[in-house]
Amino acid sequence: MTASVARTEHTSNELGPRQPIQPGTRMWDQVGLITFSLTAGSAFLLQTMEPTISAVVDEHSTFRTDPMGRAMRSLAAVMTWTYGGEEAVAEAERLRHMHASLNTVDENGKKHSALASGPWAWVLHTGTFAFTEGSKYFSTGTLTDAEKNQYYQEVLQLQRMFSVAPKQMPATYADFEVFFADTVENHLVATDTARDYLKTIRNVRAPKSLPTPLIPLWNLVASPVGRMQYFCTVGTTPEPARRKLGLTWSAADERKLRILGWLLARLVPLLPERIRYFPIAYEARKLERDRARLRKVIDLRPI
Repeated sequence: MTASVARTEHTSNELGPRQPIQPGTRMWDQVGLITFSLTAGSAFLLQTMEPTISAVVDEHSTFRTDPMGRAMRSLAAVMTWTYGGEEAVAEAERLRHMHASLNTVDENGKKHSALASGPWAWVLHTGTFAFTEGSKYFSTGTLTDAEKNQYYQEVLQLQRMFSVAPKQMPATYADFEVFFADTVENHLVATDTARDYLKTIRNVRAPKSLPTPLIPLWNLVASPVGRMQYFCTVGTTPEPARRKLGLTWSAADERKLRILGWLLARLVPLLPERIRYFPIAYEARKLERDRARLRKVIDLRPI
């Protein structure tokens, strides 16, 4: 990479304990929203453009043969490490353990490991980008610099939970932006894995468990959803990455995405919380309110 950005200076004490994301944080309030899925696609696309991740995904992932199953498992993992409390730390450990054996050798004889420090960190870095892009397009207000920095402190906490190497952690959100832009421009490449991923989200295959007679109905329903997911994925992907993949994005496309985002930003908050949030996020938020009510009753008890 050509850019130089500040990294976090660290000792074992400065890194702090591995703690789950807490209620009241920006992640807690926003990651579980159903609109999260609209920018999750660009995060995975950027991951598949990283050479090591691409090589590992190409050999080990089921995104081609079981795209819905793979998407649901990934979504459940994200919701668990965000809303799972102590279970979130266990989920991070489970994922590290699962990826420890995901190694491969590419056609040029280069070895790739899923837990190599740069690629392992890049997975979470793409999530940081996707989160801010989601706020940019699908919320009613743009994040201020202070809000971005506040959110980035939560990102650093998440990275510590996943045992990301400190050298891979830009110190501030401003540093992250420099690092991210440089990585996209100078490190990511167009891969067959990325191209195949774009094909799978545009035409999502029916789940393997779906009875054959229902497949035509699936195709009828999934087709417009797939087109919208593809559109949002391309639109929220950085221009240098689009250029490398040969993807076009016009001013008219940008206006359409802005209009779609404007509508969703105003319609989604009107939905009941049970629909507005993914199930794990909803149940965690409901449980936290129940705990708060119990705490209030306990605090009011006669002594």
